[in-house]
Amino acid sequence: MADHAAVDYETASGNDLAQHEATYRGFVQLVKWGVGSTALVLVLMAIFLV
Repeated sequence: MADHAAVDYETASGNDLAQHEATYRGFVQLVKWGVGSTALVLVLMAIFLV
């Protein structure tokens, strides 16, 4: 079998927790608005197409 070298996982030093939390909040907002928009479109389709 091939001999594998040790994997180096450190690509950035430190941990920017504030940026991670801001990104997560943005993702949650995007999902919330996406689900709400989809529900609104479905309700409008049920009203006007049936």
